[in-house]
Amino acid sequence: MPPRIEITPSIALDEAEIEESFVRSSGPGGQNVNKLSTAVQLRFDAMASLNLPDGLKARLKVLAGKRMTRDGVIIIIAQRFRTQERNREDALERLIELIRAASVVPVTRRPTRPTLGSKVRRLESKARRSGVKALRQDKPRGGGED
Repeated sequence: MPPRIEITPSIALDEAEIEESFVRSSGPGGQNVNKLSTAVQLRFDAMASLNLPDGLKARLKVLAGKRMTRDGVIIIIAQRFRTQERNREDALERLIELIRAASVVPVTRRPTRPTLGSKVRRLESKARRSGVKALRQDKPRGGGED
């Protein structure tokens, strides 16, 4: 059995589902930038993964945005660090965070009715405001002569 990466207590990915390739980095690294391939391009086929439920895949598609191809492959490029190892960890952490965020099921809003107290307070406020405006209309305006 291939090693598994735990996302949540109920969701885990096989390491075999994640494909890594190393490319030249444009980030930090001094003279090594031109010589070593330290940036990591992580590819994960989310739509073909058997370990992800369908609802999570739909939310993941929205959250991933441009990082997901039309075929459902998530591509994460990590080049923040100078070493391959740190960039690999960074890419994997970002993938895990993305899937964790998609695993949270949004709570559906249930419409509620206003309470009797809130209705009464609103009507009292309206009456008070109406009274203030009515008083303003009785007073003469400006400072000109009649």
